[in-house]
Amino acid sequence: MDKAIEADIIEKLRTIYDPEIPVNIYDLGLIYKIDISAEREVNIEMTLTAPGCPVAGSMPPAVQQAVESVDSVKAAKVNLVWEPPWTKDRMSEEAMLQLGML
Repeated sequence: MDKAIEADIIEKLRTIYDPEIPVNIYDLGLIYKIDISAEREVNIEMTLTAPGCPVAGSMPPAVQQAVESVDSVKAAKVNLVWEPPWTKDRMSEEAMLQLGML
């Protein structure tokens, strides 16, 4: 996987925020996997904080659009997964600091 493309994708993902928690989706731990093919097609596996989350319909297309806006990305596909379930243990240290959990 191209680390420069992955870094650009992560930078974009950090511009998308969960509407109920003031932390970006990457540091919140909602992104489970980023796969980049040789053809620069990106496959993202992500989750939400809860299955009944009100942004279940709008968040994956927003993530897809953000990833496809990265110059070196040809196309992106976002798969919403529920296993394993999200827990606060997936949050980055930075996110925990932002939320006063450390």
